[in-house]
Amino acid sequence: MKAILEIAKDTVEAENQTDPEEDKNKALAALTDLFNEVKNKNTHVIVERIVADIDAIVKQVRFDGWQSTKQGEREVQQALRRSLLKYRLHTDQELFDKAYGYIREYY
Repeated sequence: MKAILEIAKDTVEAENQTDPEEDKNKALAALTDLFNEVKNKNTHVIVERIVADIDAIVKQVRFDGWQSTKQGEREVQQALRRSLLKYRLHTDQELFDKAYGYIREYY
């Protein structure tokens, strides 16, 4: 039991040492890469604007532990759909799934 508590303590310390700003940059970079990947000649919007909108909306609706609750997942998914709708990208299910995957991982 003592060894398990020591491992838990080490894990918490390691998590506390991660830089929140670095995590934010990873999230924005991941979303930017995703939208640059799917961008084509018919995409008339600026990728940075899409990513900034998604980032801002997700930050408003998310909360600690949102990934482990149905309500949290639903709120973030709805926020993502609204962001994609604004740029008429809401019908691309693969894009939604990938973006949501990045959001779950980085937010």
